[in-house]
Amino acid sequence: MISVLINAYACSPDMGSEPGMGWNWCVNLAKYCDLHIITEGEFRDKIEATLPNLPQRRNMHFYYNPVSDKIRQMCWNQGDYRFYYFYKKWQKETYKIALDIVKNNKIDILHQLNMIGFREPGYLWKIKGIPFFWGPIGGLEQFPLSYLKGAGVKMSLFFRIKNIISGLQLKFGIRVNKALKRATCLIVSTKGSLASVKKHIKKEMVVIPETGTYLKESSFKKAPDDSEFHVIWVGKFDFRKQLLLSVKTLFLTHNKNIVLDVFGRGTEIQEQEAKELCKALKIPEQIIWHGNQPHKVVFEAMRKAQLFFFTSVNEATSTVVMEAVSHNLPVLCFDACGQGGVVNEKVGLKIPLSEPEESAEKFADKLNYLYENKDVLNKFSENCKQRQRELSWDNKAKQMLDLYHKYLVNNEKECYLQVKSFFGSKYR
Repeated sequence: MISVLINAYACSPDMGSEPGMGWNWCVNLAKYCDLHIITEGEFRDKIEATLPNLPQRRNMHFYYNPVSDKIRQMCWNQGDYRFYYFYKKWQKETYKIALDIVKNNKIDILHQLNMIGFREPGYLWKIKGIPFFWGPIGGLEQFPLSYLKGAGVKMSLFFRIKNIISGLQLKFGIRVNKALKRATCLIVSTKGSLASVKKHIKKEMVVIPETGTYLKESSFKKAPDDSEFHVIWVGKFDFRKQLLLSVKTLFLTHNKNIVLDVFGRGTEIQEQEAKELCKALKIPEQIIWHGNQPHKVVFEAMRKAQLFFFTSVNEATSTVVMEAVSHNLPVLCFDACGQGGVVNEKVGLKIPLSEPEESAEKFADKLNYLYENKDVLNKFSENCKQRQRELSWDNKAKQMLDLYHKYLVNNEKECYLQVKSFFGSKYR
């Protein structure tokens, strides 16, 4: 059995986003590999409560490198760039833990798993002689500037500067480039990220979305014949998510039977802006504001809704899109970012990125089409089962396992000699 050392800062059962991504990769890889997982300590209690119930528990060895509650809060406050200073320090300490693990265990693969942002590659790449895997990585796609219309000076300046900095970090970041060059295998989360890296470095890369689907026992959902049509939107009221675009789309359908169920929250200003737009467009009765809700409540809403509406213009691969497919819920979204690869013509409809007004009109046309063609929705829902299998966590783990085997066969003898040289006679 292959032994893999995994760096996963965020890792927790029963969660979405980065912690859920880290956990699901690990728990599924552990079916086929022996894992040594270094993670932060915030979710230690959850991990240790869940492990005894897993058949593959003997293949999951956790090492905790905890940070303070203050640093954890910085991490949760996305956009707090102070966190990167402490995250870099965490990676340095993790490297020391990794060295000790490698000295005392036969490790076949080093894998920098998450956080997926390319800006912080950690330090596993410094360990010589063992194949180094990095990814899936994201954060490489540029924000489409045409969607900054109406964003305000501060927001517009933020994304323009972020685009510039991201390009500079990819091109000139010292550790980023050392990790890219050292990587035996580089896994990117989207085709857009693949294109960005290819412009910069010639290396074999594989596209595997960082999130996966769950196989559900339930049958596909049949759209009801009655007039009410529920469309669900889930997310933070972050500008990237384009909630206001979904509100404008609803207005342009001119269909009072379409109801938008909004799950999530934003700042006080963001929430006020969205609700004031609803009043201005005279559609407040068509939008239900659910606020932040537990996963089980959102999943129940997905089981009842007819369509998932995802308007984000700047993402890696959103967990919530995978969750929609997992609940046999057809998706309407942009043909961009991670969702562009997840949603195919069998489970939903997509439109290209253009500019906000045109997008709202095209989305409205798609919504009206699906409202009038429930048979198409039914077919999309039925097809979700096959897409779940294709995008399942287990299938992703098998893809990664194939990559591990591929590079181990090519490097086994050379790796052993380099590791022995690096660590001396203590390596075993």
